Amino acid sequence: MFNDIGPLELVTLIVLAVLVFGPDKLPKVIQDVTRTIRKIREFSESAKNDIREELGPEFKDFEFEDLNPKTFIRKQLDNEDLGLKEIRNGFDLKKEMAEVTDAVHGRESDASSSSSGSSGGRIDMTKKPETPGRDDRPPFDADAT
Repeated sequence: MFNDIGPLELVTLIVLAVLVFGPDKLPKVIQDVTRTIRKIREFSESAKNDIREELGPEFKDFEFEDLNPKTFIRKQLDNEDLGLKEIRNGFDLKKEMAEVTDAVHGRESDASSSSSGSSGGRIDMTKKPETPGRDDRPPFDADAT
């Protein structure tokens, strides 16, 4: 429940509790808080059991933690039936990035030279600045100003 509380924060909370409630009332407050937390947990468990009973036997292995989107996605990605591991292993990202980099810089990569066979069909992806004429102005749009 409080997994991310460090020792310094815990000591600070204890000191604040002693200052706010006083040393004589603090044990009663702790008992009341633990009793309330216990009742909330019991209510939560009974509500979960009621929902499972209403859903029927086909949802007996249903877990409410699966409703969390992160848990649901993680569980689906770990599922072996989808074959996602084969798809992931089929990609060679370094090779693909090297091909894109070579294409951008105008170099011919090994994979593109072996697949195309000739350099006559290469696409020039370099940007060439256009030299606009002296009187070429962008069109004036009165509504835009």
